[in-house]
Amino acid sequence: MYNTIISGIGSYVPEGRLTNHDLEKMVETSDEWIITRTGISERSIAAPDQATSDLALLAAERALQDAGLSAQELDMILVGTETPDHPFPSVACQLQHRLGCRSIPAIDLHMTCVGFLSALQTADAFIRTGNFQHILVVGADLLSRITDYTDRTTCILFSDGAGALVVSKGEDASSGILHVTTHSDGEHFHSLFLPAGGSRHPSPTADAKAKIVMDGRKIFKLAVNVMTDSVRQTLQTTGVSVEQIDWLIPHQANQRIINAVAEHCQLPDQKVISTIGKLGNNSSATIPIAFDLAKRDGRIKRGDLLLFTAFGGGLVWGSALLRY
Repeated sequence: MYNTIISGIGSYVPEGRLTNHDLEKMVETSDEWIITRTGISERSIAAPDQATSDLALLAAERALQDAGLSAQELDMILVGTETPDHPFPSVACQLQHRLGCRSIPAIDLHMTCVGFLSALQTADAFIRTGNFQHILVVGADLLSRITDYTDRTTCILFSDGAGALVVSKGEDASSGILHVTTHSDGEHFHSLFLPAGGSRHPSPTADAKAKIVMDGRKIFKLAVNVMTDSVRQTLQTTGVSVEQIDWLIPHQANQRIINAVAEHCQLPDQKVISTIGKLGNNSSATIPIAFDLAKRDGRIKRGDLLLFTAFGGGLVWGSALLRY
């Protein structure tokens, strides 16, 4: 039986920054108010001439370099994104061409902030068939392009970025991806969604804008509950104890959500990776970016047991357990 190992990792964070003091000039808010409620002091923002595929390409190239592989060796590309360059074709198809890959499957996954986990789950399933050797898994989003900068409850959260993993076929069942699962509950669809831009409302109107709409209080409670339950179920399924986890890497949506999930799961702060303070919430990119940054600064090392968990509009959520 084959398993899925992590061969390489890379990320790209745009150089542009949107600080709380910048937002003070745009909406009725304050640095203290934002930090108290979100833990965010600044956000990574793409340049006007950058699109999602540009960020994804840079992250992918770094992941391939880390893996010591060429793009020609990839057997599939999976991209989790909510902000493709165009409604179609896919960002993954653009990456296939721009990286110089062979004619391989290239697929976008549409699962909001859980897009990266969904892509990882899909890659794991393909690798375990034994027919795929190396798959590129990317989470990339430019949420600044769909953020309403007149809405002080949402514009303080969102940002841009991309992260990528190269996953490969292995035969050591004790390493790599040990478990990954995702879930959905459409009952909460309207708690976090983008009203316009799709087939129901192709063009923005006064009642349906092409900007993120969120019921913050409801999403906060749902996020803490579903991520906590997902973590507990993952640990129960794998027989792993909380004490064995080296690092929790949660979706970076809000520092208070991160803190609550860690507390409910009895994981100490020193085992939690948080990047939200300086980067904000860049959707499906948050987990792979946090993974890459913590690996580069020496916190995460080969052999560490990592736990990912995320939630997003849908409502969707999930977790993954892997030994790096």
